[in-house]
Amino acid sequence: MVNPAISRIIAGRASSLVKCASQTPKFYSSAAAPAYEFIKVEKTGAKNNVALITLNRPKALNALCAQLMSEMNLAIKQLDTDESVGAVVITGNERAFAAGADIKEMKDNTFSHNVKTSFLEHWNGVAAAKKPTIAAVNGYALGGGCELAMMCDIIYAGDKAKFGQPEIAIGTIPGAGGTQRLTRAVGKSKAMEIVLTGQQITAQEAEKSGLVSKVVPAEQLVSEAVKLAEKIASHSQVAVAMAKDSVNKAYETTLQQGLDYEKRLFWATFATADQKEGMKAFAEKRAPEFKNE
Repeated sequence: MVNPAISRIIAGRASSLVKCASQTPKFYSSAAAPAYEFIKVEKTGAKNNVALITLNRPKALNALCAQLMSEMNLAIKQLDTDESVGAVVITGNERAFAAGADIKEMKDNTFSHNVKTSFLEHWNGVAAAKKPTIAAVNGYALGGGCELAMMCDIIYAGDKAKFGQPEIAIGTIPGAGGTQRLTRAVGKSKAMEIVLTGQQITAQEAEKSGLVSKVVPAEQLVSEAVKLAEKIASHSQVAVAMAKDSVNKAYETTLQQGLDYEKRLFWATFATADQKEGMKAFAEKRAPEFKNE
């Protein structure tokens, strides 16, 4: 049986969401950064080398509408080319990371409209990011919110977070990776249970099943995610990008193909200045000074 709480959340969200215009973000003429409406982007960390993206539709429980996702994609593209940024943290608020896609925005779609517009195709920006991405999940991560978290490379969760794919309760199925990434993360049986019932799982269950890397007290979540991002950002951006690429390849190849790919990337690191600096620093028993080259 579908958890009644899910239906109440969905119904409440569908009736209360504010309209989200599907327009691209405007740019300030006097600055390089765009004027976002539904996300906030800032740099943080001791060295100011971590980007923090905060979903900012609190009245709609951070429901993922077209404009929000367009803004997210634009932010990710800009951060990918920002050499001062070594990693990205994506978060919401303590009530909701993102309670799903904007149902009000999509409820009248037709099959032909979805085909002609490649509906949800533009959600791939986070998954395609070159920089490492960390989802810091507090509150609800349901439907599209859970899918957005799974597009990130690492998920940290607050101790009261809830994950789920409740699409079945409103007559549809996940459409942005919920049946695919979830299965790869938690296995077939658990993914089937989550997708076919629509029931939520706790942060602790998500960690146990392998969906989440770490569970921390809700009030410490963002700071812990930033600490993780700072650790990643302390390494060579070139090596980090290659390592991320190699891990992702494990989901798309046979073991032998993956091993061959990994070895070629390993060989390729010896063409970088950072490999030379890293190994020299190790031999000299000092901290490396990477140039990201």
